[in-house]
Amino acid sequence: MTGSIAAPARDSSETVPHWPAPFAARPVNATVTVPGSKSLTNRFLVLAALADGPSRLRAPLHSRDSALMIEALRQLGAGITEVPGDGAFGPDLEVIPLSQDAPPARTQIDCGLAGTVMRFVPPLAALRNGESVFDGDPHARNRPMGTIIEALKALGVAVAAEDGGTPASLPFVVEGTGEVRGGHLVIDASASSQFVSALLLVGARFAEGLHLEHVGKPVPSLDHINMTVAVLRSVGVSVDDSVPNHWVVAPGHIRAFDQRIEQDLSNAGPFLAAALASRGTVRIPNWPAGTTQVGDKWRSILSAMGAEVSLADGVLTVTGGAGIQGGDFDETSELAPTVAALCALASGPSRLTGIAHLRGHETDRLAGLVTEINRLGGNAEETSDGLVIRPAKLHGGVVHSYADHRMATAGAILGLAVEGVEVEDIATTAKTMPDFPALWADMLAQGQSTEPQGPEGSVGGTQH
Repeated sequence: MTGSIAAPARDSSETVPHWPAPFAARPVNATVTVPGSKSLTNRFLVLAALADGPSRLRAPLHSRDSALMIEALRQLGAGITEVPGDGAFGPDLEVIPLSQDAPPARTQIDCGLAGTVMRFVPPLAALRNGESVFDGDPHARNRPMGTIIEALKALGVAVAAEDGGTPASLPFVVEGTGEVRGGHLVIDASASSQFVSALLLVGARFAEGLHLEHVGKPVPSLDHINMTVAVLRSVGVSVDDSVPNHWVVAPGHIRAFDQRIEQDLSNAGPFLAAALASRGTVRIPNWPAGTTQVGDKWRSILSAMGAEVSLADGVLTVTGGAGIQGGDFDETSELAPTVAALCALASGPSRLTGIAHLRGHETDRLAGLVTEINRLGGNAEETSDGLVIRPAKLHGGVVHSYADHRMATAGAILGLAVEGVEVEDIATTAKTMPDFPALWADMLAQGQSTEPQGPEGSVGGTQH
């Protein structure tokens, strides 16, 4: 199964500059700290809006996705204030929860392209009085939303298109009454784990709690559901997930909290990948000893690709080997674009499986990766549930981002090893990582290794 997509059409008056991806003429040798986790920040923001008192998020992510979540919760009636903190990437957040006594009101919710906003916030909106109109970026209207819409209807919540019809995606209107009965709910969450997380996050506030049952093909990205369960338990919510495909949330209070947000381990991926692409070394301090983030898989993935990986005293150190090894990588989830970029630079073939759901992310990531890798002379093709990438000599060219932050960072990784790569719309990385170009440049500007360079006088070897 082969797929390719054209770069997204833009208004002729709109000019998006290309970013010349820096080429690593020598091995990288850097220590990098990345901002907070988007997944954890937005989950804790939702819980804070429903908590039994004021809460504080320390060192949260400040990005477009978190800003959209903050504004959505403010529109619903939560009070969210920035306060000085000790984080390197911005202030802490103090959150005053939603008031149950607020008069009915109609509000507009801008979801942008944030899956956590378009999926997590509608169930929360059902718990307030009034209509909430949800819409987002043009690409957002293509993202799967039917499961959340049908779930809310099954719970007795009125959801309609703005013209009164039946919606299948954005835009739509949620008519909240201030209460949701809850109980047993059956859904098909095979398109996204976020459908499960969205309902679990608010389930404790349903009158009867929630017994959520999934039927259908396997739910992708179970790591993200496990994260949701863990954060719920951390704030005193009782969740029983002992039976596969069943989650039982007991009704009750969500305890106010004071929580420090871990750095985003998925967003650490491109920087760690730089160690392999340049045959250098990258260190990430404050790597958690235990975490629910899917990004912790980098330790095993990069080791399988030939890197030397160690975690000591909270510092994850990755050193690239003489080359990048291909292999079989299953269920890499949101890590897949970074893995695919490294596979395109590998000396052997690779197969990525268990990621069919990436077709419904910010863009169709499988088709996008195939198109952009092949645009640079690569050899990639789609399968029913992933990608096959074979060795090929790459050349320079423009990598299109499709308004997808992980497509943009994949282009940056390729540019380290391939001269003449440009990334269209690098600014889209602000979705989860503000100032990515500056962080990338700082990594390259740090002390450089003196390890021998690859063939043809460059770290990238024959890739350039």
